[in-house]
Amino acid sequence: MFAQCVDGEFVLQECASGTICAALSTGNGESFTTCTTQADLDSRLGSNSTGGGAGSGAGAGAGAGAGAGAASTGAGTAGEDPQSSLTLSADLVQTGYSQDGQHPPIPAGQDPSLTSSNNFINFCGTVQKPLTNGTQIANGSCNSVPQGVLAATTNMPSAKFTNPANLDTIRANTTFVITMAISHLQAGSFANAQTNYYSAPQQVDSNGDIIGHTHFVIEKLTSIKQVTPTSPGSFVFFKGVDTPALKGILSVPVINGIDVGVYRLSSINSATNHQPVLVSIAQHGALDDMVYFSVTADGTPDPAIVAALGGNA
Repeated sequence: MFAQCVDGEFVLQECASGTICAALSTGNGESFTTCTTQADLDSRLGSNSTGGGAGSGAGAGAGAGAGAGAASTGAGTAGEDPQSSLTLSADLVQTGYSQDGQHPPIPAGQDPSLTSSNNFINFCGTVQKPLTNGTQIANGSCNSVPQGVLAATTNMPSAKFTNPANLDTIRANTTFVITMAISHLQAGSFANAQTNYYSAPQQVDSNGDIIGHTHFVIEKLTSIKQVTPTSPGSFVFFKGVDTPALKGILSVPVINGIDVGVYRLSSINSATNHQPVLVSIAQHGALDDMVYFSVTADGTPDPAIVAALGGNA
């Protein structure tokens, strides 16, 4: 067990099964405490001519376990694959995360951020939640995978439904095709949501567009002017669209259609591993689309809905 300083207080964290607490050196005279495997620690000690042998580890946090010697993180350690190492490369530490955003004082309405000196790599050890581990856990989980590559402002995805269009009326219980125009999303990349849910960082292609896919979801409303929030767990149609866009258009059939009523159709544009798309700035337009439409027995507009909309349906 070791302690990490979080927001001015030490938080005790246990190492995961199969790992040990070790004090490691960044190679520039500084050290930090982390969890690693004995094999990884031995390899670092063996390749570090200045590293100490077994003994008491000089950890940066209280409670560092005994038996760990100092070793270099070796951001460039010979023969080490950075994607399999259990330690954070020193040149990947994002020092901005140590700031809570409140110094100097900022306008009212902004809350202090959680802070970290190690990219939050052990954050999930501070909460009482199971690890996501690629699965969809209905009661909630904690995920430690990095967010990945954020799309540039010139590559932010945008979408617009072309069928049904907003305020359209369609025939009940009759097959129709949802179509949506999409830009700046390399659609058709769709990971296994049962084993790889949120399990890899977002990536972009050679043009800078997010690699991923979309989802279409239809929810039934009580009326065209409903203002109460819907229940996200209740919907009449959901489809993860795993096909590429054809000339900028994604399409999915709704076999046998849906019953008479009023509905909301939404997109959920996502990266390959189903996380919502992420872009490089906070102030931007919607990255998804949403339209409202009605379904009648014969496909003609319902006079009551037309009246509710002031004759504009």
